[in-house]
Amino acid sequence: MAEKTDLLDAGERLGPEELRELQLERLRASLRHAYAHVPFYRESFDKAGVRPEDCRSLADLAHFPFTTKADLRANYPYGMYAVPRERVRRLHASSGTTGLPTVVGYTDNDLSVWADMVARSIRAAGGRPGDIVHVAYGYGLFTGGLGAHYGAERLGCTVVPASGGMTSRQVRLIQDLGPGVIMVTPSYMLTLLDEFERQGVDPRSTSLRVGVFGAEPWTESMRREIEERFAIDAVDIYGLSEVIGPGVAQECVETKDGLHVWEDHFYPEVVDPITGEVLPEGERGELVFTSLTKEAMPIVRYRTRDLTRLLPGTARVFRRMEKITGRSDDMVILRGVNLFPTQIEEIVLRTPGVAPHFQLRLTREGRMDALTVRAEARPGATPEVREAAARSIAAAAKDGIGVSVSVEIVEPESLERSVGKIRRIVDLRPR
Repeated sequence: MAEKTDLLDAGERLGPEELRELQLERLRASLRHAYAHVPFYRESFDKAGVRPEDCRSLADLAHFPFTTKADLRANYPYGMYAVPRERVRRLHASSGTTGLPTVVGYTDNDLSVWADMVARSIRAAGGRPGDIVHVAYGYGLFTGGLGAHYGAERLGCTVVPASGGMTSRQVRLIQDLGPGVIMVTPSYMLTLLDEFERQGVDPRSTSLRVGVFGAEPWTESMRREIEERFAIDAVDIYGLSEVIGPGVAQECVETKDGLHVWEDHFYPEVVDPITGEVLPEGERGELVFTSLTKEAMPIVRYRTRDLTRLLPGTARVFRRMEKITGRSDDMVILRGVNLFPTQIEEIVLRTPGVAPHFQLRLTREGRMDALTVRAEARPGATPEVREAAARSIAAAAKDGIGVSVSVEIVEPESLERSVGKIRRIVDLRPR
């Protein structure tokens, strides 16, 4: 216990009352900064009839309007910035697959805070100064690779900037360079697992002891598979580019009971996805974030669409958010039944003969919506095994979720991937 306490930084040592005082001080400053320098926020606050000085307590934040991804796109590319463009040291952007990308900027101080929060996250996950960290998140406009990279360096680690792709070479690098920590999407970790086995290498024989997984929802079943087959601790990291990138919240390796939100820099709320009402602690709803220290692009009550609930802290003073298992905009309503991709993932993971890689394809047959589950076969799976797997998945979806689905077992590594992630939902229904 003494060792853990010695590792904590100043923010992690705050008491509950100290934390609340710091949050309120920083929240009021961030609201003033946004109102004074971002025309969107000035107009939004004025329309809602609130001003920064109206925030006298943390609860008063509920009176301020939300920010959505549509707002960010409407102000593309620099309309949400609160500092002159010349003070911005780096730009990142979302993929923009459903419209204009959201372009986020960072001042020198923003980059430093981001590195600190990722370093804090890696340490909470079990990483230590001097560790070799294999970063297999994609580098570039996506925040994952560079966010993990600079955070690991800030902690004092040696970084292997492997990025995504070239899976066979990644397996060789892990064997030869001896990393203790890997940072990657959970779905790509399972792709690496398949490649280890294809090469005849026991995944449990590597130097890896910790995997820090994020950028997509993943389940407890996937955690168990990764931990058992790699003999590592698998922990969750959370972030999104609109807030800062990876390092907004982190699961602690000693508890693995949800992600502690780094509340000294990011203030969380959970709201009813329909009404927008703030929900009491412990109730599940949509996660909303307000930045407390960002300079270039402060964000006020950003609706993430991620579904979770807030819980008291355990390993840290900060509150925990339950593991994200779905998004309000990923929910599929199929013939009156609410379905999330993670429900299908649970079924696929326990089905022999298929890899943990799948995609949901929505079509319309006449007046009725139809769902096809496309799952990749494991290498070497016979036609008989594939047919049995398809029947098993269809039966489990019918019995466990209450929907009838079609199932296609496709060739290994044939589903579309982007930045190490499989595109989970393909909606082919006519608009």
